[in-house]
Amino acid sequence: MRFLPHTDTDRTAMLETIGVSNMAELFSDIPGEFHIEKGSLEIADALSEAGIVRKFTKASEKNRNATNSRYFLGGGTYHHFVPAVVDYIISRGEFLTAYTPYQPEISQGTLQALFEFQTMIARLTGMDVSNASMYEAATATAEAALMARRVTRKSRVVMAGSVNPRYRSVTANYLSRLDGEYAEVDMGRHGTDLDKVIAAIDEKTACVIVQYPDFYGSVYDLAPLRAACDAARCLMVVAFSDISAFALIESPGAMGADIAVGSGQSLGIPMGFGGPHLGLFTCKQKYLRQMPGRVCGLTSDADGKRGFVLTLSTREQHIRREKATSNICSNQGLMCTAAATYMTQMGDAGLGTVARHSAAALHSLVSQLPGHVTAAHGAHYNETVLSFADQQARDRFLKAAQESDIFAGIPLEQIETAADGRHLLVATTEMVEEADINDYLAILEVAK
Repeated sequence: MRFLPHTDTDRTAMLETIGVSNMAELFSDIPGEFHIEKGSLEIADALSEAGIVRKFTKASEKNRNATNSRYFLGGGTYHHFVPAVVDYIISRGEFLTAYTPYQPEISQGTLQALFEFQTMIARLTGMDVSNASMYEAATATAEAALMARRVTRKSRVVMAGSVNPRYRSVTANYLSRLDGEYAEVDMGRHGTDLDKVIAAIDEKTACVIVQYPDFYGSVYDLAPLRAACDAARCLMVVAFSDISAFALIESPGAMGADIAVGSGQSLGIPMGFGGPHLGLFTCKQKYLRQMPGRVCGLTSDADGKRGFVLTLSTREQHIRREKATSNICSNQGLMCTAAATYMTQMGDAGLGTVARHSAAALHSLVSQLPGHVTAAHGAHYNETVLSFADQQARDRFLKAAQESDIFAGIPLEQIETAADGRHLLVATTEMVEEADINDYLAILEVAK
């Protein structure tokens, strides 16, 4: 919309019409001490373009150089390497500005990118089919619970307490306005106790949601849960935070998941202060019609030429309203393109290298911990909980690490409010090198 400024004649005519003599009278009801006198804002004179560049460049030099920092942060967001080609591709106008592909005849590039994305995500998770993405992992988890209720025609949802607290919170919020029960199983430790989860299943259970690797990085066998879900005729939903894990460990599909959901942030998407990220949603073929979001497919036209289309679009609220499968109205198309570009660039071998390095870095760190710091027991992928003698000891270490440009982990109580103040959630990726681990351990020794 164009800006059409009023002339002095226009303003005078309007003031006369409403019966005031000047503009100041329009604000007469505001106490005088709040009025701003002309010139009191001390606005500097305008600068030239070159002057503006110099001014802001000088100000930006005060920022910490993020590329020189070392990150041991996890909890759902991870510092992985992003190849330069990813930013180049998603910065191209045809991808950056692409909108919803309602008209396939002019959206072939976007549709093909989404189709390739779905194919790679399905392969990586070991599932039959993937949609064209969700907003992020928490809402994907909530949608999985809703989908399981539709499939099973049951209303009870069991959630393991070792699922990311943010996924749990969003799912609980989604279900709070619906009939049925949401049951959260307290694990009582930094890991997953499948016996407790299985004991919570009953004949009304629509699904059981676990995280693998769980929020604390713990890796465990899902076979007992699969058997329990089969016995109770409920679905097994597997959530995940770092999908790159499945280039090394068993995928959700290989372990019998009915639905697998989680974050795609580790696939070429920077941490970005928490977003934008990418929600992933996959399931078995037989449940495809109940899947939320969109599915892009491959077909042929009347001349036999290959073409890409929206095979499934469950956003039917504009027609079916309350009977719609889901009310999700878009997908993270740009982030899908970034993930597809990353996976194409890395390939199977590259993803495997990332996963092995991430896991090896954690093993190296944990195996060398000093005596006053302990790590959670059991097998872990690239994340674990370190425990200190008390909160003061932990906070001394965090402060000392930050002074050395090391983000040493996340105080657990910042994400999991019930946690006490002596625990630290720590994650490693392929960006953590041996020198970084040595520096981390040296600070642990000093800052007791």
